[in-house]
Amino acid sequence: MPTETAQSRPTGAVAAAATVQVSGVRKAFGQVEALRGVSLEVLPGQVYGLLGPNGAGKTTLLRILLGLVRPDDGSVTVLGRRPGTPEALRQVGALIEAPAFVPHLSGRVNLQVLARAKGLPDAEVDRVLEVVELKHRGNDRFSGYSLGMGQRLGVAAALLGSPALLILDEPTNGLDPEGVASMRSLVRRLGAGGTTVLFSSHQLGEVQQICDRVVVIDRGLVIADDTVDAIRDQPGSVTLDVWATPADQATRILAEYTGQSPVEAGDASDPHLHLAAAPDDVPGLVRALVAAGIDVHEIRRERQTLEGVFFALTKHDEQPTEES
Repeated sequence: MPTETAQSRPTGAVAAAATVQVSGVRKAFGQVEALRGVSLEVLPGQVYGLLGPNGAGKTTLLRILLGLVRPDDGSVTVLGRRPGTPEALRQVGALIEAPAFVPHLSGRVNLQVLARAKGLPDAEVDRVLEVVELKHRGNDRFSGYSLGMGQRLGVAAALLGSPALLILDEPTNGLDPEGVASMRSLVRRLGAGGTTVLFSSHQLGEVQQICDRVVVIDRGLVIADDTVDAIRDQPGSVTLDVWATPADQATRILAEYTGQSPVEAGDASDPHLHLAAAPDDVPGLVRALVAAGIDVHEIRRERQTLEGVFFALTKHDEQPTEES
């Protein structure tokens, strides 16, 4: 059964008022510029991924949205209000870094304390425990929870009161594969149910599967902001291995068509040509080779993963690909 991706889900109307609006935000800590004119927009019902290497400014931006840090310049609204105001915070749930609970109390009692502080009934605790699939472990002490269960209980706490916006900072950090898969499933369900989710993550494969939109921040600057597919389909995001003869003539046609010289790949027993291309280049490239009388034996097309694009955008060396 194919995996459901965020791109296969219908999103809200583009004209809807933004849940989060950030414009030209700057923030410095001493001589360190954490954010340098960041702008982004999160629409209602979107699952929005915030990506970037360590020190890129992701957590600073999330703290600004919660009113924990004030920007030096620029404007920010959360649900149409200034961040950190009681009106805004009542509609926002957040999990920043590791959740903090009383170890000797059960997960349910920990949540009841938080719920009663918000004036919410105990029935709300049962609801959020069910959402994060912890209802059967609700009476167990928090000290006996695994790291993944603790993270899910933290999300449950953030969901108390049915917030319009859920902010998660590295919710899969430190989790084992089972915990990552569980958190991915949870975020997907929340997005499908209409909750607006803004989260930062280093699990790029997970982001690729669940996000409607992604923003990449590096050194305090936004360097990409689009749907996952659009980011993956930028020029040069597809690589081709071409088996064609005569090879010298194929090299010339490929160079003329793409504006770059392909490189020889393989070995003496399996020589072929390798080059980067735009996603829409392949049909026209094949027609050009055939029209020139070149025999095309095989073309293998590989499309970069979101991880590969991320490494390229942030100047990392490794650029993994996957067949598409």
